[in-house]
Parts: sequence; C-alpha cells; structure tokens
Amino acid sequence: MKLAVLGAGSWGTALAIRFADRHQVALWSRDAEQVKEMQATRANPRYLSETVFPASLTVTHDLARAIADAELVLIVTPMSGLRTSLKALRDLNSQAAVLWACKGLEAGTMLLPHQVAKQELANEVPRGMLSGPSFAQEVAKGLPAAVTIAASDAKFARHTVEELNTSVLRLYASDDLIGVEIGAAVKNVIAIAAGVCDGLNLGLNARAALLTRGLAEMARFAAALGGKTETMMGLAGIGDLMLTATGDLSRNRRVGLLLAQGLSLDDILKNLGHVAEGVPTAREVLRQANDLGIDMPITAAVCKMLFEQMPVQDILSELMGRSPKMESAA
Repeated sequence: MKLAVLGAGSWGTALAIRFADRHQVALWSRDAEQVKEMQATRANPRYLSETVFPASLTVTHDLARAIADAELVLIVTPMSGLRTSLKALRDLNSQAAVLWACKGLEAGTMLLPHQVAKQELANEVPRGMLSGPSFAQEVAKGLPAAVTIAASDAKFARHTVEELNTSVLRLYASDDLIGVEIGAAVKNVIAIAAGVCDGLNLGLNARAALLTRGLAEMARFAAALGGKTETMMGLAGIGDLMLTATGDLSRNRRVGLLLAQGLSLDDILKNLGHVAEGVPTAREVLRQANDLGIDMPITAAVCKMLFEQMPVQDILSELMGRSPKMESAA
C-alpha cells in the first residue's frame, strides 16, 4: 500500500516511520525548510532527531506529489489544521481513503473531526480516525504500543487495521467513531487537571479520584453525542487517559504542572513550544456540555484555570465542596 502522511510533527513522523516498515510512505510538511533538513539528515531534527528514516520513507513539500497514487492519506496535524488539509485533498481530487489523528473539537464550531470531514469530503471517500495511548518518541523507537482505528464503516476499519498492523504497533478496529473521537478529545482536558493535581502534590489518592471521575465525564459526554460508553473502557478511552495524565512526555499534563506553579497561560504555551490540544478543546467541550445540559465539573474547573485565571486553590475547594451524590459512571 502507498500511504501519504500529512504533518511532520513528532506524531506524524513517528507514524510515517512505523508504517514504512511495511509500506511506501510519503511524509509531507508545509515547511519547505523542514523538508530540506529531513531530506539532508534522513531524520526529523526538530522533533525526532535520534530516529533515522527507513529507505521506504520519502519526504516532500509538494502535496500533489505526496498524495499521488496514495491509497490512504493520514492527516496528523493539530485539530486546527484538519479542515484545511481536507479542503486541499478535495481540491486535488484525491480519491484516497482518509484517516485523521487530530484530537479535539474544532474551535468555534464545536464539531468533532468526523463532522468536519462530512462537510469537506465526498460521501464516497472512506474515512476514520487513529487514536490511542501512544507517545511519538516511543513509537518511533519501535517500542510496543497499541492504538485503535475507528470508522463508522466497520469493514473499512477492519481492512485498514489488517493493512497497517505491525510487529510493534498493534492496531484494533472499532465502529464507534464518535466515542473514539470524544475519548481522544476529552482525555487531554482531564490530563491538564491531573497535571495540576500532581503539581500541587495532592497525592496519589487525589489523582486516582480525579482520573476516575474524569473518565465518568468522558463517558457522559460520549453517550450524549451518540458514542458508546464502553469505548471509554478501551484504548481510546481509559488507555489514552492514563498515559496522557501520568506520562512525563504528555504536553497536556505539562500544562497542568505549569499552572500549578502559577504561570500564565501565555507563558505556558511559550514554554511548551508544541501544541497542547487540551487547551482549545477544553473551551469547546464545556460549551457543548452546557448546551446539552451535561455535568462536567472537572472540565469546567480546567476552563476556569485556563481562561478565567481563577486561583487553583479556590477551584480545588469548589470541587471538593460539591454536594455528595450517588456514584455513576455515566
């Protein structure tokens, strides 16, 4: 199979490297200078400098060339780049199947990735999402990982899994595209809260409680939007949440750690140097939850810290002071 990977950040590069174990892969970047660096070094000096590209991986700045004869296009950009990428494929009359690894809700529209794709792609183009607990650095090194490919068309999901599965990146198929997209989006918001929890040294008990109740928020949100709550018990739900909320390579967890130190959001984002999808996603998730009447107190707390500069200790007191209630996963 010939693949095109759009987006040469750390995750796009890592996936291109792994899938090049079995397929011909073209890695596209909109940054011409970055492409020159990668072509010269046969690596990605900006993000994954220690991993050498396999011979079956080519790099280009020419989108038409990247997708020429491609059977599958994998979009690995921030959520803000998904619509632009889909429009570019449409303008080039691409008939290739499309997977995205973009996590979040579109800013301003509250749309999930599949809803953006519905607006920009022809109905006959097969499409789906790749998501799950996976840090780019580890995948690029060939360390074992497992992720999910979700599509409304279960046959397409199963076929893609069979084609892309490798000896170190195990793939599972799902027909719950909405649930997988919501798990990918909301876990980043909960991971910010977990970073705050750890940054304040609130203890392991507090973190366990936070992640458990965060998972309940993910399940409620998924159910309200048509996803399956059981998907939250899988790789794209609890698996991705646990990794992102506790792993030191997590950008969203890092946002929370820096919030706990009292840094402003502007300073935090400058410090990161990478996109932390949980930041823009938190606002869109809360807007959607409020519109639907869904109780998401942890998400609301994250928004107060990020966008209202509410003191962290005041938010903690507010959360802990909520009235007792019966526990429910949904």
